[in-house]
Amino acid sequence: MKSAIFISICCVFAIVTGLAQKTENWARFRGPNGQGISGAKGLPERWSAEENVAWKTDIPGESWSSPIVWNDHIFLTTTTEDGGNCHVIAVDRKTGTILWDKTVFTQESQQHRHEMNSYATPTPVTDGRTVFAIFSGGAFAALDFDGNIRWINTDLDFYSHHGMGPSLILYGDLLIFPVNHSNRNEPKGLGWTEPWDKSYLLALDKNTGKERWRGMRGMSRIAHATPVVMQVNGKDQIISPAGDVIQGFDPVDGKRIWTVDSKGEPCVPSPVIGDGVIYSSPTNRAPILAVRPDGQGDCTETHIVWGQSNYTPMISSFLYVKPYLYTCPDNRVCCLNASTGEFLWQLRLGTGALNPSPVYADGKIYVLSEKGITTVLKPSDDPGTPAEIIAKNELDDELSRASIAVAEKQLIIRTANRLWCIGK
Repeated sequence: MKSAIFISICCVFAIVTGLAQKTENWARFRGPNGQGISGAKGLPERWSAEENVAWKTDIPGESWSSPIVWNDHIFLTTTTEDGGNCHVIAVDRKTGTILWDKTVFTQESQQHRHEMNSYATPTPVTDGRTVFAIFSGGAFAALDFDGNIRWINTDLDFYSHHGMGPSLILYGDLLIFPVNHSNRNEPKGLGWTEPWDKSYLLALDKNTGKERWRGMRGMSRIAHATPVVMQVNGKDQIISPAGDVIQGFDPVDGKRIWTVDSKGEPCVPSPVIGDGVIYSSPTNRAPILAVRPDGQGDCTETHIVWGQSNYTPMISSFLYVKPYLYTCPDNRVCCLNASTGEFLWQLRLGTGALNPSPVYADGKIYVLSEKGITTVLKPSDDPGTPAEIIAKNELDDELSRASIAVAEKQLIIRTANRLWCIGK
């Protein structure tokens, strides 16, 4: 009898484990905790605009938000009417059918932004019941999976010289967004070319949209990096870089725990974590920094593990796969020793600017370029040997600035006008 019960429990455990592996969700920018890493197996290695494409769907408007996936739902945002109408869209992952396209509100069109930015660049986030989005003017929207609006918050009047770039994250019942803005009025340089003390980390109640706390940064400048959550000495911290700083915040009340100087503006690459260390950098060729997050106050002199100046990405985020740190400056893939910052190798791919963030899955690195070309790399076991290029896959020279999402054995790629599902 005990043996039968034991076997039944094992069977249930196997089924539940199988379901958990099957339904790993890409619920935010760069997937689980923003690391760009998936546990999926059997992903496609080769495709074209006609081959190994499960479906492709036209997406209206203009946006560089990345797609997110929850089971058979794909969510993304877009704007139409020159950025004025703000849409949240749900797509059926199995068929590519648009399930619903909801205009959640209108905002001021033709806002100031960098030419590479859009009016719907922040990637949405979901908890499996509600999808949350923010648009360039600063308004938030929460919708259920049927497209019904749960709440809207228009309290934030956002302006930045570069427009809005970071994405939303969830922590418990908090919806968190870094408000790294600049001065709307004169002098325009405040928060952009000159540091100011007005930027902060904002937390809303995900159920109501009401503000819960603000974590003030101190002196910083504009940035587009998306925060990550990290456990430090048994307690969670929200790691959030901005222009000139890398910082850790208490998610309970938003209190800033520590700060490290990281001179440079803007901070676009989102950080990654590995072996208790944070890897982050501003752009404009400022150094990549490896930082320990276990300090208090200003830790610039004590908690920087190493700095490396020659391999800083302009836009794309880092990828940490122990024991290596991968970066994608310009059209290169570079590999550093994550413990020391030592340069190991680089590959020039010749596929265009590698501004979308890379993805690691099933022992391979997927590197998407702005030309819609995805290079699939197989890292070598020898740290001094560059990764092997398995394939270069083109999608009809489609412009792409969104990052790849992983959905079971498929890749979801957004280009300027379409959403692609790559795989069987």
